Amino acid sequence: MNRTDVAILRRSTTWRKTHRLHGIRAYDAISRLKRGIIPPMARPDLNLLVTLDVLLAEGSVARAGHRLRLSPSAMSRALARLRATTGDPLLVRAGRGLVPTPRALELRERVIHLVQDVRAVLRPAEQLKLDQLVQTFTLRTSEGFVENFGAALIARVGVDAPGVRLRFVQKPDKDSAPLRTGTVDLETDVVEATTAQELRVQALFNDRYIGVVRAGHALAKGRITPRRYAAGKHICVSRQGIEQGPVDETLAPLGLERELATIVGGFATALALARASDLIATVPERHTGILRTGMYSFALPVSTPEFTVSLLWHPRLDADLAHRWLRGCVREVCTEHLEGAKRSGKKKGLGE
Repeated sequence: MNRTDVAILRRSTTWRKTHRLHGIRAYDAISRLKRGIIPPMARPDLNLLVTLDVLLAEGSVARAGHRLRLSPSAMSRALARLRATTGDPLLVRAGRGLVPTPRALELRERVIHLVQDVRAVLRPAEQLKLDQLVQTFTLRTSEGFVENFGAALIARVGVDAPGVRLRFVQKPDKDSAPLRTGTVDLETDVVEATTAQELRVQALFNDRYIGVVRAGHALAKGRITPRRYAAGKHICVSRQGIEQGPVDETLAPLGLERELATIVGGFATALALARASDLIATVPERHTGILRTGMYSFALPVSTPEFTVSLLWHPRLDADLAHRWLRGCVREVCTEHLEGAKRSGKKKGLGE
């Protein structure tokens, strides 16, 4: 007998001893289970599902080990763990081969489906089929967004995905909890220091404040100076009831102060009051375009900083294909709407 034959014989002997040892351990574990001696519940090893699936498919420890690229000893240890975990021998010797136990036959179909489901979960997302997508997205938006962009967004979404429904909800505050909990999918807002740091943010457009009065108002004629503007009676818009804003900060160095006739919680309310009275509303230009139809709008006689309206979402939805598509629709609609407004503005001018 040469050295190669001796080495093969030793490996074969070692494998048989190891296999016999694991078989004894598994038998001992099964015996304890049958006697009612149940060990503490351990965290399940989901890798054993794949091992069990291959073992039941091959009906051979050697072939299963080859398929899983495991050594005979490693495969035997895996089988021993499976036997101890399930409390069943699973495969028993019949002549030169192994045959499944009734319990193994019972598990086979379930294991196949479980492994397929796990692989499907871990597989990269397939291409999104928008024409088959049935889903409701909840958007929490700043006031005026739905009135100005809602109709175009609904139409745009309907072209690609007729089964998608958009649900718009009011934005009473800047609390980010609805995005975290998933009750809101997307949100529009002006990012501030209090905005949650973990949120994803993408700019949609820049906006600025303008003045708005009813048609025929005294400010609709002649040049509007800071003094003329401040002399009128104003509507203050503030959800928190704060009386001072960016406009007041720019008027103060000029020794001017607005006279506030009322404080309201939203721009739509402010514009409705201005439309029916001589009050002056100061509102965002691009967020209120449709709401200002038929009214006189003018550039403020003082310089106020522009602000950026952004799209916000929770990072867990960052890679979601349907959510990514919806974000693209929102950006596209806002861009097209604003480009149309610019072309219209060149023809008409702001004060008309």
